[in-house]
Amino acid sequence: MKKNDRELLATRRRFLRQSACSALGITGVVNTLAHLRLVNSALAQAAPLPDYKALVVIFLFGGNDSNNLLIPQKNHPAYADYKSARGVLKILDPTDSAYVAGNPASIPLTTTSGDYGVHPSAQGLATLFNTGELAFVSNVGTLLHPTTRAQFQAGSVPLPPQLFSHSDQQVQWQSSVPDQPFTSGWGGRVADLLAAQSYAQGQVSLSVSLAGINSLQVGSQEVQYALTPEGAVPLTGYSDATGPYGLALNTNGTYKTSLQGKRLKAFDDITHYTYQHLLEDSHAGVVKRAQANEGLVGAAFTEAAASGVDFDTLFTNAQTTLGDQLKAIAKLIAGRNSLGNRRQIFFASIGGFDTHQDQLDAQVNLVGELSGAFKAFRDTLVALGVYDNVLSVTHSDFTRTLTPNGQDPNTAGSDHGWGGHQIVFGGPVNGGQVYGTFPSLKLGQDQDAGTSNRGRWIPTTAVDQYAAVAANWLGVSNGDLGTIFPNLGRFNDPFGGSANLAFV
Repeated sequence: MKKNDRELLATRRRFLRQSACSALGITGVVNTLAHLRLVNSALAQAAPLPDYKALVVIFLFGGNDSNNLLIPQKNHPAYADYKSARGVLKILDPTDSAYVAGNPASIPLTTTSGDYGVHPSAQGLATLFNTGELAFVSNVGTLLHPTTRAQFQAGSVPLPPQLFSHSDQQVQWQSSVPDQPFTSGWGGRVADLLAAQSYAQGQVSLSVSLAGINSLQVGSQEVQYALTPEGAVPLTGYSDATGPYGLALNTNGTYKTSLQGKRLKAFDDITHYTYQHLLEDSHAGVVKRAQANEGLVGAAFTEAAASGVDFDTLFTNAQTTLGDQLKAIAKLIAGRNSLGNRRQIFFASIGGFDTHQDQLDAQVNLVGELSGAFKAFRDTLVALGVYDNVLSVTHSDFTRTLTPNGQDPNTAGSDHGWGGHQIVFGGPVNGGQVYGTFPSLKLGQDQDAGTSNRGRWIPTTAVDQYAAVAANWLGVSNGDLGTIFPNLGRFNDPFGGSANLAFV
């Protein structure tokens, strides 16, 4: 495209968007939703977004026991320690002489040495790993400084506050600055920086959540936008089979003479009113912005429906809470031209990982949901032709103790730990590898924190390092990484050889 053509397109795009925003001030918010959909559908036809990238962060709430997600095999030097310490929770190498039918057996991964396997419910993850599209980053967690067992025991290195606490560790993972009061998430800071660098050209925030308001996407400029897997939530009482405002609006966006039409017009007039009180005016602005975003999201879903991709069929085996979230994210990515941003950060989550009891049974469902949703998401992005534009990474509070808290395999679970293994997948990933440093799994030695000797692994990769690689891929320059992750300089260069984090 010639320079003049690009400038003309940019001018036209700004004109159309400004016209849409002006319409909000002339006719009110709600009855411009149809107009917004038309405007953005036209923009979607104009030209694809250049250099598009999306980062998807999936939080596993409750503390995923990743000791039983990525499992050493017989060839691995840690296998004997795993087998001994895991007790009734162990998942054996299927070639182990102790394995008998009916016991859980891992799925060996195709690695150069055959050192690792995954949970038996993780067939989808194993497939992606073996095709080089998924990798694991081992022993990641919250840190203030690189920390050894001796330093932990002596208290000679500052530690993240409230270790082993769900709420504190969840926030610290999402902020990446455990030694400061929470003010923003690392995803929010990334969104603010990218928006300032003209990656945000649409009306919807770069930060979109399918799992409610979260700490990761808290920023100072880009306000996170939360919606449901079905899309934006419309005002209650106006919907019918024709659409969210079918009882109140005609197809051309004018108000019907029905009771609902009159009520909606009154609501619209009140919202549009300019209030002298700043709080009231700000509240009205939030409502108007939410309703405008509703129109934009509707346009994105319309664009996705016109893509020719059958989302429901691709997610047939992933009709779960996480599957529904990732399907909606796939639709928003398919409708990226309607949203208008060259960068997007999505947040999804799944809960239930606080497996203090019945862990073997619970993980069958939890890991199965994770694996099925990831595989369906992958297949959908491939069908859309955007697989190389999307990077997905997991977070979790912490892993859990290697030792079980009981002797009955039907009831035993594990307790709160620290460093754990995370998953990265997508077209940009250098997959089929385990990055970071896998712990030795020796109780009371090496990375085992504290004096209880239960296998609480002191992280060897900080959240800062792990997240910095993803942020850099998304567009944060090396020079700006220190602004996003102020503690990053305390650790080994995440792009250097010793850190072993070149997963993209």
